[in-house]
Amino acid sequence: MNSTEHRQAIKLAFPPTIPIMAGFLFLGLTYGIYMHSLGHPPYFAVVMATFILAGSMEFVAGVLLLSSFNPVSAILITLAINARHLFYGIAMLDRFKGTGRKKWYLIYGMCDEAFVVNQTIKIPDGYNKGWVMFYVTLFIHSYWVIGTTLGSVLGTFITIDLSGLEFVLAALFLVIFLDQWLNGKRTPASIGLVVSVICLMIFGKDFFLLPSLIIIVAVLYLFQRPLRKTGESS
Repeated sequence: MNSTEHRQAIKLAFPPTIPIMAGFLFLGLTYGIYMHSLGHPPYFAVVMATFILAGSMEFVAGVLLLSSFNPVSAILITLAINARHLFYGIAMLDRFKGTGRKKWYLIYGMCDEAFVVNQTIKIPDGYNKGWVMFYVTLFIHSYWVIGTTLGSVLGTFITIDLSGLEFVLAALFLVIFLDQWLNGKRTPASIGLVVSVICLMIFGKDFFLLPSLIIIVAVLYLFQRPLRKTGESS
């Protein structure tokens, strides 16, 4: 592929990612500061942003790294939080055909936002779709890394007490819950809330998360057909 084709792909890929840039820079900044508040060294968040690229799971990972080593719990929590990517992958099977070795990076970098843009972007004839989707993914990935880097650096200069900043993780999931509720997906949101409260009462605050995730996934799987009929499947 020559330089002209690369420029064409970049010009087509960049504009749809501009709105994502603002959100990712701010959220990445928050993530970098949050990781610093947990006591992690500045480079830690940058490395995780570069090699994990899993959004909310990266916030959770910051806490898991401070807990006792429990790989089974970490794997199950990761699968529960990012299970939607299984469906993203299925939806992109045809889209990624013929992209060659770029496919491996497209798979790795397929976060929610990259999925939406690469699934909906209109690629004119004569453009290399593999390179267009590659640059879309690269731009979005770089926004997250840049925002995290800025937050990590800024965190080292903050001298005020950051105790309580870990509430940003709870706030993040609260926003996700409200988004589900306001968009009409109230049954799945209610199931998650009720199951979590019951498990909290039974298992206590230190052990309720894993059984909650397992039960929520099981319930949603069992009742997926009724939820689809009502249009509330997540």
